[in-house]
Amino acid sequence: MLASDVRSYELSADGKKLMLVRNQPNAAPEVLIIDAAPKLPAETAKLQVRWSDWQIATQPRAEWKQMFADAWRMHRDHFYDKDMHGVDWVAVRAKYEPLVDRVTDRYELAELMAQMVSELGALHSQVAPGDTRAAPDEPGLAGLGGRFSRAPGGWRIDAIYAADPELPSEASPLAAPGLGLKVGDIITTLNGRPTADAPHLLELLRGQAGRQVLVELKQGEKSVQRIVTPVAQVRENQLRYNDWRVSRARAVEQAGQGRIGYVHLRAMGAADIADFVREFYAANDRDGLIIDVRYNNGGNIDSWILEKLLRRAWAFWQPRSPAGSPVYANMQNVYRGHTVVLMNEDTYSDGETFAEGFKRLKLGPVIGKQSSGAGVWLSDGNRLLDNGIMRAAETGQMDAEGRFLIEGVGVTPDIDVDNPPRATAMGQDAQLDRAIAELKKRMAEQPVPVVKPGPYLRPVKP
Repeated sequence: MLASDVRSYELSADGKKLMLVRNQPNAAPEVLIIDAAPKLPAETAKLQVRWSDWQIATQPRAEWKQMFADAWRMHRDHFYDKDMHGVDWVAVRAKYEPLVDRVTDRYELAELMAQMVSELGALHSQVAPGDTRAAPDEPGLAGLGGRFSRAPGGWRIDAIYAADPELPSEASPLAAPGLGLKVGDIITTLNGRPTADAPHLLELLRGQAGRQVLVELKQGEKSVQRIVTPVAQVRENQLRYNDWRVSRARAVEQAGQGRIGYVHLRAMGAADIADFVREFYAANDRDGLIIDVRYNNGGNIDSWILEKLLRRAWAFWQPRSPAGSPVYANMQNVYRGHTVVLMNEDTYSDGETFAEGFKRLKLGPVIGKQSSGAGVWLSDGNRLLDNGIMRAAETGQMDAEGRFLIEGVGVTPDIDVDNPPRATAMGQDAQLDRAIAELKKRMAEQPVPVVKPGPYLRPVKP
């Protein structure tokens, strides 16, 4: 059976029927009951299980008690230390379980379970509620992908968030093709409503995420109208983060005069592999490289990245044409320059494991501040009745001598550099500056060797 966007499936006992659960954009999953055949039927509407129409009577308080007990047992059976960090786990249950009777909603249950598991002092023991109801008073916050300040007649565009030019889908709404908007333009109305009297420009964008908005602006002495599509607040936050990321890359390019590359990894998941490939291989001919894992919130691709950094050139190719062709390593796409890693107190989980591995494999210095300290790994297999998560820190991480790493301590940088809050707010980045200075120093002291062909081979006469 070939089908797209499959979330899960189950075959009937006789092998004749297949239950297929498929993801749907911005909607609940689709459930189909179909014949177990090589091809999905062209028409599936009649094969859908209309489970969204079901009404099932439940007893939330009974479920909460069961989930609390399951959460406690999951940690008893899966926590990496069978002695539970010296905590009397039976006594912990006796301490918190009576409070389940006072819980009034699923969020309170999650908070209670979080307090219980915090007794273990392990950063990767995480809790998340499952089946919850959306709040009716959702503010519907939206943004335009920029920064603004009050100006005569409206709100001035102080900045339009920058994005990687290779990723046009990541562009700010204000930078959409054909708009021609720029810093200094003043937004005077939104959907005909004057902006000058609004407490903030964003007040006029509530509930407008994904909807076209008519914006009137003053560009010098000229007034223009444009159609802009605001984004939800979560997306706005991503755009602001991307702007910070792009600004770091531009600062490195300018300070390094094209000799230093920059790679930023916001996490260690599947999408971050694409980021690494796009940025790392574009910089593998540079003399210096900064890998920035500040604010990295983890994943599991540290070994894959370290493997790329461990590749070594042991032989080289020298083509004859075209004229002046450079020598290149036979270990294709190998990086031969100097590398540093940037890390801070918000580097977490697999970002920390990567930084620790970088240090221990002696690939270069780690610069910044001591990391979070989440070193015992886990899975998302600890699911509760309502698909909520009660993640137990399952897999301890050790060095070759059996000493546990990172958990509760974090990774200590080789070069300790802080980014003071005020200086950071003013646009400064002391950690990045130190990384650039360190690379320039190493590049000057230990230039990357240039391989030049020696004498050409001549046949040996007998």
